[in-house]
This record gives sequence, C-alpha cells and structure tokens, in this order.
Amino acid sequence: MSEETESAPAAEKPLFDRHVLEALVCPLTHAVLKYDAEKQELISQPAKLAFPIRGGIPILLEDEARRIDE
Repeated sequence: MSEETESAPAAEKPLFDRHVLEALVCPLTHAVLKYDAEKQELISQPAKLAFPIRGGIPILLEDEARRIDE
C-alpha cells in the first residue's frame, strides 16, 4: 500500500459497500432495502424502518432502527 493511500482522509473512503446491499434484506419483512447514502441508513419501506450504518456496518436490529413515517 502506498503512503498516499494510507494517509487519505477517512471522508474520501466509502462508508458502505453498495454491492453488499444486494445480499441484505429487511430482517422483519425480508423486503429489499434501499440505501440512503446521505443519512447512512438502509430503508425498509414495508416495515417503515431505517436501519443505521455505523462504521460501514449495517445494524439490522429492530431496536436500533428509526421509525419512518413516509
């Protein structure tokens, strides 16, 4: 790994690999999740929940999810 790559600011590195999304589903409804890059959340429309992504790791626990009213 080059010194330039190692010293790159964390903001330039992606927080979540969008390809992982293809393998993830809502733990409650098994519906496809929608990735919200701005909020770093995975949205389950049928469950009306937004699951957080922390440090690049999706937290797919109902207790950690935010209720959405869309």
